[in-house]
Amino acid sequence: MSAFFLQELILEPYAGLVFGFTPGQSTGLSGAQHGGMFVGMVAVGIAVSGLRLGTLKLWVTAGCIGSAFCLAAIAALGQLGLGMLVPAVTLLGVFNGMFAIASIGAMMQLAGEGRARREGTRMGVWGASQALAQGLGGFAGAAFVDGLRTLTAAPAAFGLVFAAEAALFLVAAAMAWRIIDGGALRPVLTDLVPGE
Repeated sequence: MSAFFLQELILEPYAGLVFGFTPGQSTGLSGAQHGGMFVGMVAVGIAVSGLRLGTLKLWVTAGCIGSAFCLAAIAALGQLGLGMLVPAVTLLGVFNGMFAIASIGAMMQLAGEGRARREGTRMGVWGASQALAQGLGGFAGAAFVDGLRTLTAAPAAFGLVFAAEAALFLVAAAMAWRIIDGGALRPVLTDLVPGE
């Protein structure tokens, strides 16, 4: 989750400082990312409930790896001066959405394992750790960019933070592959899908 939130506070300044986006355009960038997230979440929901495709392990891992590649592309675009930021950020949102919905499913599955009558506590700990990751990720991303901008130009400073975030997503993919069992996603999401 730290990887998920590391770019949250720096994406719009990146668009403005490196790509010359106006404040309105950079704000629209967040809308493009969140729209992509919605598409990713819906796609996983359809794949799971309608097509009965995929496992928790597969969707979480694919979301992490896809997010890592998109972040590497976003970093490279700034170095190369290419103007494809909006499509790259939208695709990042799609993979973020895949990761988000699958990780929620994994959390629900893992909360039911182990000693009985501990599910609420486990979900509470997961929620608290997610909140900590959001705060830490947002702060760390902004602090690192500010620190790096004292040493190098804006494109390189932002690019290094996006590259670090991509690396964290790859670590998260490896963790998900080891921790989450190969069980189907559908049983976990049954209660979330109307009519199932």
